[in-house]
Amino acid sequence: MEEVVEKKNRTEILLGNVAIARGLVEAGTQVAASYPGTPSSEILPGVVRFKKEENLPIYTEWSANEKIAFETALAASWCGKRAACSMKMVGLNVAADPLMSAAYTGVKGGFLIIVADDPGPHSSQTEQDTRMFAHFAKVPCLDPADPEEARQMVNIGYELSEEFRVPVILRPAIRVCHAKQPIEFLEIKQLDRPAEFEKETSRWAATPKFRLALHHELNEKLTKIKDKFESLTELNPIYFEDSKSELGIIASGVPFANALDILKSWGVEMPVLKIGTPYPLPEKRVAEFIKRFRKVLILEETDYTIEMQIRDKSSITGRMDGFVPQAGELVPEVIASMLARFLDYQENEDTALTQVIAQIDKQPRRPTLCPGCPHRASFYAIKRAFPKAIFPSDIGCYTLGTNLDAVDTCVDMGGAITIAHGLAVAYAQNEKKQPVIATIGDSTFYHAGIPPLLNSVYNDARYVLVILDNEITAMTGFQPTPGSGVLADGAQGRQIPLENVVRGCGVEYLKIINPYNVEEMIKETREAVAYTRREDGGVAVLISRFPCVLREPSILKDNPVRVTITDECNGCMLCVDRFECPAILKDDTGEKVVIDRKICVDCGVCMVSCYRNAIVPAK
Repeated sequence: MEEVVEKKNRTEILLGNVAIARGLVEAGTQVAASYPGTPSSEILPGVVRFKKEENLPIYTEWSANEKIAFETALAASWCGKRAACSMKMVGLNVAADPLMSAAYTGVKGGFLIIVADDPGPHSSQTEQDTRMFAHFAKVPCLDPADPEEARQMVNIGYELSEEFRVPVILRPAIRVCHAKQPIEFLEIKQLDRPAEFEKETSRWAATPKFRLALHHELNEKLTKIKDKFESLTELNPIYFEDSKSELGIIASGVPFANALDILKSWGVEMPVLKIGTPYPLPEKRVAEFIKRFRKVLILEETDYTIEMQIRDKSSITGRMDGFVPQAGELVPEVIASMLARFLDYQENEDTALTQVIAQIDKQPRRPTLCPGCPHRASFYAIKRAFPKAIFPSDIGCYTLGTNLDAVDTCVDMGGAITIAHGLAVAYAQNEKKQPVIATIGDSTFYHAGIPPLLNSVYNDARYVLVILDNEITAMTGFQPTPGSGVLADGAQGRQIPLENVVRGCGVEYLKIINPYNVEEMIKETREAVAYTRREDGGVAVLISRFPCVLREPSILKDNPVRVTITDECNGCMLCVDRFECPAILKDDTGEKVVIDRKICVDCGVCMVSCYRNAIVPAK
C-alpha cells in the first residue's frame, strides 16, 4: 500500500545533492545511510532536512564507512523497504565486496546506490568512473546531466530496481552535485511496507553452486533491462534530430549539458544523442544513430564506458583514439575546443569564455590548513621532534601536511596505518632504527583505521601513530563521528571515545595531548618513539586532541592570544615557509612578515615558529 502525502507544490533553488535528497524523500525512501565524502556529502543532510520538515519516519544514518552504509541499506531492501546509500566514487571501492554479491543475490525493495564522481579530480585521489564499476559489477547505471534530472532518476532507479530486483547505481558527477537549479517540490510517497525478511538461503546465503545459477539469472535480467532502455527515449533522447548534418554527437552526463549549451550558443544544430543509461547501453538505438552520420563524436567523462560498448567503431571518435583527452574534467572550454575541431569551426574556438579564462591568474595560492588549525601545530611538533622520520598519512584535510613536509605518503582511507606497518617491518628486517610516524584523522580512524591497528599490535610492529582528533569530520562539512555520539538527524546516540577503541585494539602506550602545547607534543613524540624501540615496546599511539576552530571558534574567542611582529624579525621567512599559516604574510617590502588581522584567529601557536622570538604576545 502507498500513502501519498498531499503537499502544496513550491519551487526552491536547490544544490544538486539536495535535489537528489528531495528525490529520495519524494520516492518514498525508508532507510538512507551514507559516509561523507565530497562531492556527495550534502545528500544525507538533505534527506534529514526534508524528513524533519515533513515529519517523515525515514531512518537516516552516518555510517562508520561506505561498506557499512551499503550493507545497512541492502539489508533493509531485503526486508522489502526502499533503501539508499550514498558515497563518493572512491567510497565505492570500500563497498565493492558487497556490491558484487548484491548484483547476484538481487534485492526485494528498491535499492539505490548513489555514487558521486569527481572528474578533475577536485577533492579525490583518483578520477575513476563509476559507470565502469557498474559495467564490472553488472549493475544498471543512470547518468544525470543536471540536478533536476538527478532528482527524477531517483524514482526511475527505484522502479527499475523493484521491477528487476537488482541494485541500481545513480551516478551524479561533481558538476551535478554542486550545481544549483530551481526544483519544484512534488508529492511525497509514504510506503506502507513493514519489514518482512523472507528466508531464502539459496539466494541470500548462496554457496558457490547457487551463485553460478544467480549469475545466469543476473545476465538474463541485464538483457531485459537493456531492452527496456532501448524504449526509454525520455532517458536517451535525440536533440536536433531533423538536422541534415553529416556529423553527430553521442554524449552523457555533464559533458552532454555543456556540449548542448555550446552548440546552441553557436547557433549550430547538430544531432546529439543523449545517453542517460550508460550501462547496459541501448546498443540498437546507438547503432541506428551512428549509421546516419559520416562521423560521430563521443563525449563522456572520465572514461570510455559508452565508447567501449559500441561494437563498430569505424565511424566514431572519442577517448579511445585520443581525440578527447584521456584524463581531466571536460569543462566547457575543453569541449568548445573539441567541438570546434570536430566541426572545423575555428572561429568559435576563441570564445568569450576562453578569453576570460586566459585572463585569470594561473598561479593561485596552493591549498593550506586554516588559520589556527590544530593539525598545523601537530605537524610542526612532529617534524621538529624527528625531522628525518618517514611520515605516512591519510585522507582528510590533514593531507595538506604535505606543505609542511610532514606527509610522505597518502594512499587511501586507513592507508596511513598499513603503510606505517609495512615501513616498520621493512626497516626492522635490516635492524635499522628508522622512526616512522603516521598521522590519521579521527573520522578516518573510525572508518578504516581499526583493523590495521589491530594487525600492527598483533604482529608487534614498531611505529608511532598520531590520531589527529579535531572532534568532527571537518573536510566534508562537519559531519559527526562515533566519538561525538551525535546521530545524522541531530539526536544523541552512544558516544564511543577514541581512547577506548585504541585500547580495545590492544595498544598499551597511549597519550592524549593538546597540540597547541607544541613543546609538550615534541617531548611526547620523542618519548613515543623511544617506547617503540624498547624490547617490551610496541605501537605507540598519541591522540592530538583539539576541536576544529572553524566549527568551535568560541574556544579561541574566549581565550585569545593576540600576537605581533617585533623589530627582531629579519625576514628569514621560516615562519612563512615552515609553519605556513595563511595569516602570516610578507610585508609590502618582502623583507619582513606581518599578521593578516582579517583572518588571524588569535591562537598564538605561531610564536614557536620563530627562532629569533620575533613573534610575541601583543600588549
